Amino acid sequence: MHTAIIALHILVSIFLVIVVLLQVGKGATIGSTFGGTSSQALFGSSGPVTFLNKITIACAVIFMLTSLYLTYLSGGRRVGSVMGSVPSVKEAPAEEKQPQGNQAAPPAGEPSPAAQGK
Repeated sequence: MHTAIIALHILVSIFLVIVVLLQVGKGATIGSTFGGTSSQALFGSSGPVTFLNKITIACAVIFMLTSLYLTYLSGGRRVGSVMGSVPSVKEAPAEEKQPQGNQAAPPAGEPSPAAQGK
């Protein structure tokens, strides 16, 4: 089932690209760019929907549905992690190092006692 949906998705996507490339642009002449009289009204007077437009809409709907379905199917296949076969490394607890001597750090901006002796 999963393989059939993938095959349908690929075929519809290729067919959708071909159908879109076959369509003729509406008012895409150079005269319509500069406000020529041959351009159509914005979102209007497009006439009846052609058979090619209906095929495009159907392919787009099928493409969206198969995309959503494949996304849903891929979310449920969590069997393990990619890092599941990698052995875990256990680190030893870090030992606290005691400062040698009773020397405190000098305040910021003041030289350290070792630097003063030079």
